[in-house]
Amino acid sequence: MPVRNIVCLFDIDGTLVSTGGAGRAAFETALREEFGLDALRGNVPMSGRTDRAIAGDLFRVHDIEDSPESWQQLRTGYLRRLPEALAERPGRVLPGVVALLDELQRFAHVTLGLLTGNIAEGARVKLSHFDLFHRFRFGAFGDVQRDRDGVAREARQLVRQHVAADHPADRIWIVGDTPLDVQCARAIGAKAVAVATGVHSVDDLAPSVPDFLVADLRDVAAIMEVWSAA
Repeated sequence: MPVRNIVCLFDIDGTLVSTGGAGRAAFETALREEFGLDALRGNVPMSGRTDRAIAGDLFRVHDIEDSPESWQQLRTGYLRRLPEALAERPGRVLPGVVALLDELQRFAHVTLGLLTGNIAEGARVKLSHFDLFHRFRFGAFGDVQRDRDGVAREARQLVRQHVAADHPADRIWIVGDTPLDVQCARAIGAKAVAVATGVHSVDDLAPSVPDFLVADLRDVAAIMEVWSAA
């Protein structure tokens, strides 16, 4: 059965790829070196959050003013270090991703996009490293929004612009590896596929009640069946 008239918005880290910790390493190195810190304090959570929110917490923990100038300095330093961090670590495209994207791209009425906490240029660098960036038509990113629900609302507007002004919210599927991905889908009336290829197990993800829950994306036929029936 063909899949028709749906938009699939993918998270990046833990959903499409594992960078082997390259993003965190580049972020933390940039913070330390750009702001002259001897060592980093605390353990700021990153999973499922936007880069802007993570930066705000890092600034607070290290007594750095959370200003546009500080954010721009950290952002620039992070992007300068990210390619090297990716090259140094054993990252990989996660199981089933390429086969699923290949299958989805067979259908003219399926639109692929990104919904991620990564800043836009960081998303491009990461996905280009794994030869995936060209597969996605548009994306909503974490450059400005500190809340993932805000990124989802931006994505909803992008769907109106790039697909159709009246595209139904329940024909949007958000694919991600954290409860926050499911939560942001609900915030815009979209549906969610949760995949346990990040830091959260199937048992961790189940209480968020996604529309479909999988251990990984290898069972392309099962995922396509869900989307065909939607």
